Amino acid sequence: MACVIAAPASGSGKTLLSLCLIAWARQLGHSIQPFKVGPDYLDPQLLSLAANQPCRNLDLPLCGEDWVQLSFNGYGGRCDMALVEGVMGLFDGIGSSSDGSTADVAVNLALPVVLLVDAGGQARSLGALVRGFRDLDPRLNLAGVVLNRVSSPRHRELLEEVLTDIGVHCLGCLPVDPNLKLPNRHLGLAPAHELNALHKRLERWAALAEQHLNMEILQTLLRAPRPGPDPIRHVLSPELETSRQHSLPVAVAQDEAFHFRYPEMQECLELLGMPVLPWSPLSDAAPPVEATGLILPGGFPELHADQLSQCKTTFSSLHTWIRDKPIYAECGGMLLLGRGLADPEGRRHAMAGLLPFEAKRGRLQVGYRQLEARSDSLLLRRGERLRGHEFHRWQLCCESGESVGSWKPLWQVEGWKVERRVEGWNLPNLHASWVHLHWGGSSTIPCRWRAALGFAARQSVAAL
Repeated sequence: MACVIAAPASGSGKTLLSLCLIAWARQLGHSIQPFKVGPDYLDPQLLSLAANQPCRNLDLPLCGEDWVQLSFNGYGGRCDMALVEGVMGLFDGIGSSSDGSTADVAVNLALPVVLLVDAGGQARSLGALVRGFRDLDPRLNLAGVVLNRVSSPRHRELLEEVLTDIGVHCLGCLPVDPNLKLPNRHLGLAPAHELNALHKRLERWAALAEQHLNMEILQTLLRAPRPGPDPIRHVLSPELETSRQHSLPVAVAQDEAFHFRYPEMQECLELLGMPVLPWSPLSDAAPPVEATGLILPGGFPELHADQLSQCKTTFSSLHTWIRDKPIYAECGGMLLLGRGLADPEGRRHAMAGLLPFEAKRGRLQVGYRQLEARSDSLLLRRGERLRGHEFHRWQLCCESGESVGSWKPLWQVEGWKVERRVEGWNLPNLHASWVHLHWGGSSTIPCRWRAALGFAARQSVAAL
């Protein structure tokens, strides 16, 4: 069955509660599959680390209902337990709607909801808040409430009485504890690799669950769904025979600066005969010579801009690479290819210089994007439509006389309250854009990527 961990708003403690439940399950020897609603990279890193299982994103707008159902059963059914951490507030979706929201996913998968409420400074008002969330959508099944930041036993008793009066189960109360706070960055929680003393944290989270949560009920709610087919194999099955003809290794940037990627990307690559070769741009070394393509995922290059600017071997290898082999770059990966990148303090640092832009801090750009290809490219054909997601605080500034248009933009971009514009960089061996794609939900992309690698490899052989 599994359950959805939701809240009235961001910052209520959904990730903390999810980590407590995961740590408790693992301490008892259970395997547990974590899921995250929406297009998030940072929360899933923490959930993956705690569960020792790759967290999977359930994203209706980005991937569609079929993939969400396939992913939930295909991955969740492999474990003893499963849980879904929501995003933002329970009903917060695209714009002012609930489309793509945590509630939307809960209804789509017919899952019960555990509502986590930050009860700090609340008493009787808790009843009005919970009643509103329970009653707004009659399709939702509210299994109960967990209260966060409960200040004392007396405060707990008071809040439990309030919930009893409105007929809602209290499934536990987490105490106020500054030691439980998770570190943050400018796009959300800090990356998982920055979390120290993980073993001690897991022990503390498991103890919190055991001492402060009604695990008898929650254990039932965490039961895994019925197993389903392997999601990646299912969506790529028409391509599997041709992809086994020969191997096309792919270098994927993986270090402290570049780590925003969905696990399905690597699974798509490997299933289609493109084994992944990890590469660190921060190591100042060329990508593995046997790689036939290069993927630069998003991350926090702006936090490592000074170190990156010293990586001359990395930069020169990218200039050599793009002449013969394809590059796929998303968001932070694209920033590596520009002329300069400002760090959070505004200091400029030289980058690879493959693309004619400077990048500096700007206003937040976040939301789903509807994409229409302006011309043929590595992965797209003119007129094709895709769905992606944009999330960054940096902006590009081209030098006078240069524009995205003169470099063949990838696509026309639209979104809620976003002006229609052209975006991305389309060169014979380059796909670079702010927009993140989900390769499991857009299975054409890995297939086209393999075709591009095969074509480039044949061209190289023919040129010898």
